[in-house]
Amino acid sequence: MTKKLALTIDRKTKIPISEQIRRGIVEAIREGVLLPGTRLPSWIDLATQLGISRGTVKTAYDRLSDEQLVVTSRSRGTCIAEPLPAIAGCPLFPEAMPASDLYQHYLLPTGAFQMGVPANDAFPVPLFSRLLAAAMREAMSSSHHYGDPRGENELRREIAGLLTLSRGIKCHPSQIFITAGFTGALGLILHALSLGGQKAWVENPGFPPARRALELAGLTIVPVSVDAEGINTAYGIRHAADAALALVTPGQQAPLGMTLFQERRNQLLAWANRNGSWIVEDDYLGELQLNRRAAPALASQDTGGRVIHIGSFSKTITPQLRLGFAVVPQSLIDIVADIAASLSPAPNPALQMATRTFLSAGHFLRHLRKMKKIYGSRSSELLHLLQQAGHQAEINGLSVLVNLPESVSDRTLVHRAYHHGLAPSPLSGWYLPGTAARSGLLLGISGQSGASMVQACELLDNLIRK
Repeated sequence: MTKKLALTIDRKTKIPISEQIRRGIVEAIREGVLLPGTRLPSWIDLATQLGISRGTVKTAYDRLSDEQLVVTSRSRGTCIAEPLPAIAGCPLFPEAMPASDLYQHYLLPTGAFQMGVPANDAFPVPLFSRLLAAAMREAMSSSHHYGDPRGENELRREIAGLLTLSRGIKCHPSQIFITAGFTGALGLILHALSLGGQKAWVENPGFPPARRALELAGLTIVPVSVDAEGINTAYGIRHAADAALALVTPGQQAPLGMTLFQERRNQLLAWANRNGSWIVEDDYLGELQLNRRAAPALASQDTGGRVIHIGSFSKTITPQLRLGFAVVPQSLIDIVADIAASLSPAPNPALQMATRTFLSAGHFLRHLRKMKKIYGSRSSELLHLLQQAGHQAEINGLSVLVNLPESVSDRTLVHRAYHHGLAPSPLSGWYLPGTAARSGLLLGISGQSGASMVQACELLDNLIRK
């Protein structure tokens, strides 16, 4: 892909312009802005951009070629070399990664046992690629205009129907907003509610990025413990009855996997109605219940218009879509619509329409049935291997939890695992800092099977025993 270089030319300095260009490109290579294989602008394009002669650009490119930093061919033009030689005085690509736990443990690590990603080997790539290509062709051949910032009406209608049948939620398409995944939906809702300075219940343990989103929105976090019946609503009422919001995963708690009991659902809804508080329901697994029919959505039991339901297609289809949705009560439609239009419009319309066809043609439900079988098999296989090795483990949704002795630091163990191509998640990191936390490893079940799973388990077992 051709890059438009952000080069600055200083005509007052004694350094030749060709040398300034060379140095600018070398610096961009060092900083990782120009990666191996990146195509550079042609002599004509860069000369026009900088307002200089073509010969000056050619001189700079020739020097870069002499240093083996670029290669030139008729078919591709001038590109950054693959592989690159070492550049004296500076290591290549010193990428400044955020040092926060959010990135180090939940967003960046990849490898065996990675959490939150579906099975790549089971996704119908050819089918979805055809749907996406067809949707893109149709979008490009039709009259060009901005899409509805709320999301394409056809997809919103399809989701409304799907939610009615599979989650028991009776909603109008006008209540549905298409977003950039779960985080896009949560950001949209937090903007609309504008609850800065007030309190919010969060499950403890609970999803760290969601918790961080509430903190960034200015909310004071109130950790509410989780037991076999789900979030302890009585505890929340005793300690923060005046909270303005509760963020919950009632269908299948993340990360421990239990379903919120009906009595506690009733308590939670009654508290929200009495206080005028909001409940954000994170339906992160949707229909992907492996051993039973999915529990009814909390929003399906809401008669007071206090529940905001958030779902996504990241785990049921693929996170590459970065596609989610929020179902909001009637009272919030106008303000959420304004925020969507002003700050957070729906993603690419062609992507939405491809997803709509995937849903409407029946491919989605067939894919879900297939994935449930695959995940059920892989979770059982992983559990058997871990128990066979003498570890205490249990299946929690799309992950397996390995319990560790309190004397073992799961964070230290996870850090070592990263260097061996493994990417488990430390259970203690899902608890709020300063609260009592269990030590354990959360292992995603989607990525391995057969020999690769056996090998990954043996490696993990060795790391635990050491």
